This record gives sequence, C-alpha cells and structure tokens, in this order.
Amino acid sequence: MRRTYRRPGQTGSNRKIVIGLVVAAVVGGGIAVGTGLSSASSVCDGMDQAIRNNQQFIAAQRANPTSQTEAIIANRQAVIDLINVQKKQAGCSGAVAAPPAQQATTPPAQQATKPPAQATKPPTQPPANNGNTGGGNAGGEVVCPGSTVTLSGEGGAPAASSGTFPIGTTLRVRNLDNNKSITVKVASVSGSCILLNNAAFEEVREPGKFLIRRAVIERVG
Repeated sequence: MRRTYRRPGQTGSNRKIVIGLVVAAVVGGGIAVGTGLSSASSVCDGMDQAIRNNQQFIAAQRANPTSQTEAIIANRQAVIDLINVQKKQAGCSGAVAAPPAQQATTPPAQQATKPPAQATKPPTQPPANNGNTGGGNAGGEVVCPGSTVTLSGEGGAPAASSGTFPIGTTLRVRNLDNNKSITVKVASVSGSCILLNNAAFEEVREPGKFLIRRAVIERVG
C-alpha cells in the first residue's frame, strides 16, 4: 500500500491563513498609498494652475506689447521658475504646456460724438438725518463669482495682482473652506481676476493647498 507524505505545517488551513494575511497587507497598503496620492495630486494641481495663469498673462503681453512688456514678462517667468522648483520639491511630475500665441487685438475706431446738452437742475438738498449714524453696509460688491484663487509667487507684503481691476483697487478674498479672509490692494497686473502673492495667500489658505476652490471675492475700495 502506497503512503502519501505530507510536509508538516503545510495543511490547507495554514495555507488559507497565510493567503488571507497577504491579501490584507496588500489591500491596506493600497489604501494608504491611494490617500497619499490624492493629497499630493491636489497640491500639484494647484501649482499647475498657478503656472497656467502666469503663462496666459505672458501670452497676452506678447500679443499686445507695451514699453514695459519685456520687464513684466521677465518677472512672470521668474515666478514660473520658482513654482517649478516648488513642484520638484513636492515630487510633482509633468510640465505644463505653454498656451498658443494670442493675436494682437486692435480697438475699433470710435467716431467723435457730441455730448448731449444738459439741462440745469436746481441743487438738491440732502435728506435729513433722522438720527441714524450707522456705518452702512460693511460688505463689498461681489465680483468674479465662481473664480478660484491661487498664488502669483511674488514676494513682499500682502498684495494682489489682477487683470480685471486697476492697480490701487482694494479687494477682499474669503476662503469658504476655513472662513479666513484678507483685504489687499491690487499692486500689479496679471491674467486673472485676482492672484494673491505669497504673504497674502498664506493668510487664507488651508495647509498644504495651493488653490482656493471655494472663494468669495469682493471689491471694497
């Protein structure tokens, strides 16, 4: 009669236990890696968006150059280079493609028009103050609804750059995700509604994030 030899410790039950432990380890490791990649992706996306904003601004400057175009482009390129260094330090891969060149825009010729004759009106008296000495509405005018806010990469005291509002405009940015806000003046030109410099962005951003997706932008001055 032929006997079957079975090595000790290799029963079917033991094999099932070992396989179960290996599967649990692989699944657990996959969850940890997936969570880390999701967080890193959010950081990298924010920096890529900041690069795109600056690239679009450079393309607009080249399409409609002025006497200061070269200096402005050099400053924006330095900002892009700085963000690329930050991307490398954060482990982000992939370069952001430059946008296509923009065509120069020429404003249409305007015909001279005569101002309409104005009828003289007697001066109006201001309404009587009935004892209300309140400061009025403290809120500003909401502008650029739905816009995201990112950083320009510029240094210095808290300030902003904008392609929508002139230099000297006062804007308030509120991050709805952490209810932090900051009021800054537009100090330079960009290709977005508003970009915050490094100091201003630090005041309202969430740790580890380079993009504010839920923001309220108000013009207050």
